[in-house]
Amino acid sequence: MGAPEAFAELVRIMERLRAPGGCPWDREQTHESIKPYLIEEAYEVAEAIEANDTTELRTELGDLLLQIVFHAEMAREAGHFTIEDVVRGIAEKMIRRHPHVFGDTHVKDSDEVLRNWARIKTEERKHHTDNSVVAGVPRALPALLRAHRLGEKASHVGFDWSEPHAVLAKVREELDELEAALASGAAPHIAAELGDLVFALTSFGRLLGLRTEDAVQGASDRFVRRFRHIERRLAERGQDIHTASLDEMNALWDEAKAQEA
Repeated sequence: MGAPEAFAELVRIMERLRAPGGCPWDREQTHESIKPYLIEEAYEVAEAIEANDTTELRTELGDLLLQIVFHAEMAREAGHFTIEDVVRGIAEKMIRRHPHVFGDTHVKDSDEVLRNWARIKTEERKHHTDNSVVAGVPRALPALLRAHRLGEKASHVGFDWSEPHAVLAKVREELDELEAALASGAAPHIAAELGDLVFALTSFGRLLGLRTEDAVQGASDRFVRRFRHIERRLAERGQDIHTASLDEMNALWDEAKAQEA
């Protein structure tokens, strides 16, 4: 069975699940009710990629594809659009945004590809009510990832720092402003300056070719690993972590950190 036939079979399965006499649970769902599953499946795909687990990646991509077919089937039932419209739309978009592949445009490198992509996307958005360069970045994205994407979009029109060290000066400036806000004791001001500092740090990571989202995930993984070491070592001593002193826990934290070096 080729890809078109396999995809068509999945579409038929979803139609059957939603049809009279199909699955009661599937028939009850709405775009809103299954939205959390779409987001969850996307994260599970990302987790499989991070684990470099190709078997799990195949499975999770299937789960994510199911969510797309599910939403498209509900839209077809309501007379809004079909899965064919979805596939045809993205195919046309890919051809339109790659004139260097499907047309006679010439590019010298991937940076020029990105600039062309941004220009073409801006042209496409001329008929939208919001045609800003920074439009189209969902507010529902994780905050660090959203900051990264907004910085990328602004960068495509030249609004960016020239190199990472230039951003460090901005980071220091934002840190000074956070300290001043902390001295003021005004919670909204502190929150705003903390946000500005973290946003600047995402720009620093971006200019280094890093995603701050991934960097913080790595830091969180290290925290979990080291904290579990503290718990394990205290248990070996017959101690309850709830009654251990901060000095004892810090010493075991340093022990875990040394073992990772």
